[in-house]
Amino acid sequence: MSDLRDLYQQTILDHTRKPRNKHEMPDATSTADGHNRLCGDKIRLFLKVNAGIIEDISFTGNGCAISTASASMMTEALKGKSVAEAQPLFELFHTMLTSPMDQEPDLEALNKLAVFSGVREFPVRVKCATLPWHTLQAAIKNQDAPVTTE
Repeated sequence: MSDLRDLYQQTILDHTRKPRNKHEMPDATSTADGHNRLCGDKIRLFLKVNAGIIEDISFTGNGCAISTASASMMTEALKGKSVAEAQPLFELFHTMLTSPMDQEPDLEALNKLAVFSGVREFPVRVKCATLPWHTLQAAIKNQDAPVTTE
């Protein structure tokens, strides 16, 4: 468990200091906004989907280390995947963070995203980690209303 915590800390810090895909996307096919009032995280997600494939994905905004790292790693994990592949990944990520410790899903399927498994030990931080993912769902569905974690 100590190795996983070290990896978690290193990965979170790396993606917080140097977030990947953090920029506006003028040619996005859809966007969505998310806000975690408890922590103050705000995110705007940009999606460029062509023929059901997420050709590009980026985000802007300000958030805590967990939220920023989650958005950064989510964009890396989804770029080039189909919209259909994004849904089960969202569900697996969400289940990992919200299920009891003895019902942990297959972490191998999450690849690098599995480092967030330790977040469930801190229930307040689960909303931080899932905000980008819920915002993704809104962008895919072209929802106008901002996503909140309340």
